[in-house]
Amino acid sequence: MPREQLFTTTDSPADPPGSDGSAAGYRAKRTLPLRVELRRQLSRTRTRVVFGCLVALPALLVLALVLGEDTESRGRATDPGELAEFNGTNFAVFTLLLCTHLLLALMVALFFGDTIASESSWASLRCLVTIPVPRHRLLRQKALVAGLLSMAGMGVLTAVALGLGTVWYGSGGLVTPENTVLSGGASALVLLAACGYLTVHLSWVASLALLFGVGTRNPLAAVGASVGISVLSRILDSVPQLGELRVLLPTHHATAWLDLLDPEIDWTGMAHGALSATAYASVFTTAALVRFHRSDITS
Repeated sequence: MPREQLFTTTDSPADPPGSDGSAAGYRAKRTLPLRVELRRQLSRTRTRVVFGCLVALPALLVLALVLGEDTESRGRATDPGELAEFNGTNFAVFTLLLCTHLLLALMVALFFGDTIASESSWASLRCLVTIPVPRHRLLRQKALVAGLLSMAGMGVLTAVALGLGTVWYGSGGLVTPENTVLSGGASALVLLAACGYLTVHLSWVASLALLFGVGTRNPLAAVGASVGISVLSRILDSVPQLGELRVLLPTHHATAWLDLLDPEIDWTGMAHGALSATAYASVFTTAALVRFHRSDITS
């Protein structure tokens, strides 16, 4: 574990002991500063590999589209896949759509599921609690950094796809499946809204991975279990016999942000998706907090 300034104190000898018996100068709110945890996570190899993959993916997609290019279909494109080669904005939308179900869920599960489990596997979690960093603050700080990294990863993926798509396919407003062209400002708002919705939607994956992460010392187990449940939910959502029960699945509204491409946006699907994700995230986060507070870390 890198040697970092995990907490700050006031060194004045005049500081009286805390009412709870803590040492003079100790402030729980100063332990494990956010900037320190962020710097630690950014220095890890896994973080660099994840961001490297996010940067490389749009280039691989461009290569795949070039190798399988079908210019005859450009005039009758009706879905994001067929529209991907029209301009950079359409290519960015296509990239987000491809990554919604697996890659983005994997990224979020990795950042959240690994953050506590890796500390436990290194035996450094015991040291953090001994400093002492209050458990609720420790979990909150690590979850906040994991959230920042997840949002940054989504932003990098979108920005690289937009930039590379613009270089390769040219600039222009977003072309919708209805063959309408949005202005540059409207296209940017669609991309921002899509990323915002995906951030809210993936909160259920984040909280689930955090729950698994506080209960195991194997980071791969926490990440794998979270992604596995996401994949299982996606499989069940494709079974038509389940009917209306599929609405209860956390992945049912994963692609509701595609409604942003309609001439008259229907916000119902995104509202239901945000509500579902928030409900699942609340339950999983509460369970993670309870489990982390009750777990025997120092043994």
